[in-house]
Amino acid sequence: MIRKLIGKVLRRPGKRVLHAKHYGIRREQLHSGALKVCDRLQDAGYEAYVVGGAVRDLLLGKHPKDFDVATSATPEQVKHVFHRARIIGRRFRIVHVPFWDQGQEEIIEVTTFRGASDAPTDETGRILRDNVYGNIEEDAARRDFTVNALYYDPSREEILDFHHGVDDLQHRKLAMIGDPALRYREDPVRMLRAIRLSAKLGLTITPATRKPIDDHARLLENIPSARLFDEMMKLLFSGKAWDCLMALRADGLHRPLFPLLDKLISDEQTRTFLQRALESTDRRIAEDKPVSAGFLFASLLWHEVEALWRKKTSAGEYPVPALVDAMNQVEATVAKRLAIPNRYGAAMKEIWLLQPRFEQRVGQRPFRLLEQARFRAAYDFLMLRAECGLVEQELAQWWTQFLHVDGDTRLALIAGVPKAGASTDKKPRRNRRRSGKSKAGDGQQAG
Repeated sequence: MIRKLIGKVLRRPGKRVLHAKHYGIRREQLHSGALKVCDRLQDAGYEAYVVGGAVRDLLLGKHPKDFDVATSATPEQVKHVFHRARIIGRRFRIVHVPFWDQGQEEIIEVTTFRGASDAPTDETGRILRDNVYGNIEEDAARRDFTVNALYYDPSREEILDFHHGVDDLQHRKLAMIGDPALRYREDPVRMLRAIRLSAKLGLTITPATRKPIDDHARLLENIPSARLFDEMMKLLFSGKAWDCLMALRADGLHRPLFPLLDKLISDEQTRTFLQRALESTDRRIAEDKPVSAGFLFASLLWHEVEALWRKKTSAGEYPVPALVDAMNQVEATVAKRLAIPNRYGAAMKEIWLLQPRFEQRVGQRPFRLLEQARFRAAYDFLMLRAECGLVEQELAQWWTQFLHVDGDTRLALIAGVPKAGASTDKKPRRNRRRSGKSKAGDGQQAG
């Protein structure tokens, strides 16, 4: 009892100033744009710190991709310092400060310290608007997890820790600041964030932080689909996508977000297919290669599309129109919870539509398929299906050989195709001039 009391006293929030170099963090490790934002805001008389995930990741020895800044300046004052900055958001106003690096625009996200005043909420307790500003202590208390309430001052090379976040990182713990149940009601997306960060960073969610999740999972149904999609993207591109999905399922959070998951993993073939698709993306992220959201969503939803497609063709419908109908039906169902943007949805559907064309290996059709913009992504998708026994290995091997040989050998391969595999299209097509060009690119990310 006395030990628990001492622990609570020692865990009381309070400002700790830590020397960043002692923890292996040096100014030159930070993004040049984030340093410029902090330096110019401080020169203008404001407080400014690199905050949150970037500090957390540096302490873990990782290389952050995003560097956010928290400041005492209001959005209008930030824009006055950076004339090209843009104020965005209604629920919580933030400022995007653009910088150009090697010909590409990069954005530093700047937020004003949030205050402790009560924000307007809906009937479930979800915060609707949060534009009350305060000081850095209040801002730290409003952040979600202790490991995210860390502030780095690049001018002094110091870390400000208000909620023992550094200790929690050292003990590999993920703990909510404040009452977890209340914080989940304020923003149910925090439950998804807890799962993602624990899986991505190898942190154990503390019992007090995990306990309310089961009772509050239904609150995700009240979150706009666009926000859910953003969180789904972060989860899928976390570098630990499969682990994140399995952790979501373990806590019941997949039902309001991705209810198809139970069906997908109940079948060994489809489970293997999904796991390999996600692990392939994880490898590309680890190797710093580009990744395709269209390919990932094509993988996530293919089982439903294919099942419906086969049902329609068995009922006598033509293959391609049946596939289009199946795609549209599945997309409409998923759109109720995930607002997949058109650019990703278009890539996803093109990958699907090209799948039956791999079976058309006569005449000029294989050459025309090579010319398709999404050929390489669709080819990778075919390979994945073959690996998992969802399509004949012979078909995958034929296309792999066809892709890497010269023109004469390609003609010989076409001549050797069994008649039964010639075509799934009943209507004759007019022959077109063959082109030797191929859209083969760098793996799945050609899509």
